[in-house]
Amino acid sequence: MQTIALVGPYGNDVVPLFKKSLGPDFLIESIPTESEFGRLKDADYIVLRVLSMPRAAIEKMPRVKLIQRWGVGFDKVDIVAAGERDIPVAIAPGGNASPVSELALLLMLALYRNLIAFHSGILAGDWDKQKFIDNSFMLRGKTLGLVGCGAIGAQVAKKAKAFGAELLYFDARRLPESVEKELGLNFAALDQLLGAADIVSLHLPLTESTRNLIGAREFSLMKPSAILINTSRGEILSTDALVRALKEKKIAGAGLDVFDPEPLPSDSPLLSLPNVVMTPHVGGNTADMSIDMVDICSKNILAISRGESLATNVLVNGQYLKNK
Repeated sequence: MQTIALVGPYGNDVVPLFKKSLGPDFLIESIPTESEFGRLKDADYIVLRVLSMPRAAIEKMPRVKLIQRWGVGFDKVDIVAAGERDIPVAIAPGGNASPVSELALLLMLALYRNLIAFHSGILAGDWDKQKFIDNSFMLRGKTLGLVGCGAIGAQVAKKAKAFGAELLYFDARRLPESVEKELGLNFAALDQLLGAADIVSLHLPLTESTRNLIGAREFSLMKPSAILINTSRGEILSTDALVRALKEKKIAGAGLDVFDPEPLPSDSPLLSLPNVVMTPHVGGNTADMSIDMVDICSKNILAISRGESLATNVLVNGQYLKNK
């Protein structure tokens, strides 16, 4: 019997889904908080959500054969320390692409159609339908610039295309021409994209090369009418620079699901800005997303249990493993 530790908070459906997917040879244990990390000494596989996995924790896990992320971000895992212990760290590309992409579109539409202001107005007895007529827009005909175009960015592209948006993207790795054509995407350098886009949507993992990628200089390149959407990681942009850009109307608004730090402090200036729509890092939090995510995580666990190698788009610390 091999033990899988579900580390972090999970929905009630996740344990039954793993049992169904993996069968009777695996025991599923829940470890919802860091205070229970001592129990990881008995784990063969870890599925990690929300919580951090630092070197100190990794060095106390003698049996672990895989650290599997519930999602695609791996910035909370010490991938070097895992590699030194010859523990692969895997992500689940595409597992949360649908819900996160839908939330990105929701934030765009909420800003463009002044959803929060209208809702608050009705609650206060205000039925002024003309109040925002000069500041309400359609996605149709707007240029959406995707900064990062992996599984989530591609899903945003497909959905935005259905609304009639024009699509630009920037990524460190350019997509094959056939994929660009299929999605209706045009590649652009980052500065070019920032200057041309009506909507800039961030879809990058947090790495040393993407940390603070969007700062004061980048905001100065954007149109005053542009909006910024971030459903990736808060540290990819400078919060101070974003606040200044919003206050000084260098950009028109921002839709944010992620922040630096999290939770958002009660004294954050973002809370007092009328041109911001926010959600508390819930892009992947839907009940029906678990089916896809469990399927991806289970396939990686089974592959490792059979002594197979993980695909290159799944393994994120291959360069640090002793036995590559």
